[in-house]
Amino acid sequence: MTPTWIVLGAGSGMARPLLRRFAAQGAQLYLLGRRPEALEDIAEDCRLRGARAVTCLAFDARETAPYAALVERLAAEEGELNAISFTGSMPEQAAIDADPDLIAGVIADNFTGPAIFLQRLVPVLEARGRGTVVAISSVAGDRGRLGNYVYGAAKSAFSTWASGLRNRAARKGVHVMTVKPGPVDTPMTYGMKLPFMTSPEAVAQAIETGIARRRNVIYVAPIWRVIMTVIAHIPEAVFKKMSF
Repeated sequence: MTPTWIVLGAGSGMARPLLRRFAAQGAQLYLLGRRPEALEDIAEDCRLRGARAVTCLAFDARETAPYAALVERLAAEEGELNAISFTGSMPEQAAIDADPDLIAGVIADNFTGPAIFLQRLVPVLEARGRGTVVAISSVAGDRGRLGNYVYGAAKSAFSTWASGLRNRAARKGVHVMTVKPGPVDTPMTYGMKLPFMTSPEAVAQAIETGIARRRNVIYVAPIWRVIMTVIAHIPEAVFKKMSF
């Protein structure tokens, strides 16, 4: 039987090429987003491309109360269950500096929302002894930077959580992969001047290859692994004088 994929943040610009690939493989898809009715055009595209079935469901990273019932419904699905989280938001750091109350939403969108949902779902996969969880994180989580340190802090937490979950779930046959795409050409980054920008298609290809090879952590653009390794080792006394 072809696998089932549960996709959090399915309306993300990064998600669409990967959804097309899953659909072409005949997968069953659950598309989760804040406004499920807005996902219907994506769902129809996936049906036309060969998806076994496509269902759109409501998911809000900032409203965790419905998660238990949602996971219970998904757990009723037989066969191999897999999940991937594209949820996230990245307001400008200046906006957060002006209104620190925005921090709670950034943390929920990028960390606590998907982590709480997946924390409920993963025991279902572990009980079946198989399945894959893909956590879309960011190179911004590798070190706090002047321009986006709240977003970076949320992604850092998500990466650390995924690392711990990977150690736990691997003992029961479940693969957890962390993805650090670097800047991707999507509506979230529209108008920004960012180096080494990659495409949603490249992200989809990297994720598909990473799953097949059971990679633990992947940088979609390999140059970012080098860059962030260097940046992570810059002494604080020097780093705090840099504009990066």
